[in-house]
Amino acid sequence: MIDSRDIQAGRKVLIFRNELLPRSETFIVAQAKALREYEPRFAGTNTALDSLTLSSSPVLVDSSGGLLGKLRRRLFWRTSIAPGFYRRLKKMGPSLVHAHFAPDGAAALPISHALRIPLVVTLHGYDVTSSDSSLRRSPEGRLYLRRRKLLWEDASVFLCVSEFIRDRAREKGFPKDKLRVHYTGVDVGLFAGTIQQRDPNLIVFVGRLVEKKGCTYLLDALALIQQQHPTVRLAVIGSGPLEAGLRCKAIAEHLPCEFLGAQPPHVVREHLASARVFCVPSVTASNGDSEGLGTVFAEAQAMGTPVASSRHAGMHEIVLHGETGLLAPERDAAMLAANLLTLLREDRMWLQYSRRGMSWVRDNFDLHKQTAQLEQIYDAVLSAPERRSAGVRTRHQREATLLAERTVEGGLD
Repeated sequence: MIDSRDIQAGRKVLIFRNELLPRSETFIVAQAKALREYEPRFAGTNTALDSLTLSSSPVLVDSSGGLLGKLRRRLFWRTSIAPGFYRRLKKMGPSLVHAHFAPDGAAALPISHALRIPLVVTLHGYDVTSSDSSLRRSPEGRLYLRRRKLLWEDASVFLCVSEFIRDRAREKGFPKDKLRVHYTGVDVGLFAGTIQQRDPNLIVFVGRLVEKKGCTYLLDALALIQQQHPTVRLAVIGSGPLEAGLRCKAIAEHLPCEFLGAQPPHVVREHLASARVFCVPSVTASNGDSEGLGTVFAEAQAMGTPVASSRHAGMHEIVLHGETGLLAPERDAAMLAANLLTLLREDRMWLQYSRRGMSWVRDNFDLHKQTAQLEQIYDAVLSAPERRSAGVRTRHQREATLLAERTVEGGLD
């Protein structure tokens, strides 16, 4: 439970996401729930169409919907003007704002300026691996590109979900002294390991059906596997723009594959617990988009389910090749099939990998340990001696960089 003394002292963290919150982002909710020294509150521009349930009502730029709501959100995006939004945030009294993904950090800059609180940004993956040309295709991406250098200057720290993401952020130009690797972690109590009651033929995929998740290569591997292991079957949990094409491919090739669509967390856990192998063969997408780390890989291993995936991005940071899973080169369906067959057939190896995976996640990715470290980062940001001069911009600087600052200040009085 949250320490009431800390709440009374005003130690609140404002968790910002442009859309609150897509169902694929359970890791943000889990991290918020694991906070002990700070009270989490949520803010954003609007709610996602199929959103996760939050612990408290979020503060939105506009929740009325319709044309007026759309115009208010557009005004916020283009000019940062949203006086009522800032008044509600100020009344809440957060100590700092924590934005997830770089474009959201850019959108949260006027909040940091107007409330004079520091900004922490977590970099997850696409935000530092995608090309600028692909980012320009969305309003969020265009806003981010316009404010990127300002974000680099004003954010107190950038939390990178893997060493791979830290390295890519450096290459993009993020300030090296503000980059820090911080693994989000998983709830090892909720994702409790078991080696009993497994379906010996079941492979499970969990993820959005987009290019970088590599599901098409898993289907190619499945076609090879069923020739030698005809009882194999695949359960695909998730949805996305490639779903229709993947379904057609599975039907055309007579693959033993069931598409379950997006599922609630308890259904995902049930499948991870009963699967023989977890497989998401991630690849670098055509626009550069890559995995940051992949929380679901830690969830699977925490439940004792060995992993088959690709040597991709920071995958080696979370899956130990030859100890908790097997990694194949990206897009190599034949090697992926060979690895899956090994994990389906070799009982002794499977048991060793299962046990090692549970201990590996428990020792290195425990959500509560990682969130305690996050709160120490919050403390360090708030106590930094340079925060008054560097973390909070002057009125003149704000007016020069964000058109709406004059209006924002008036709205907060």
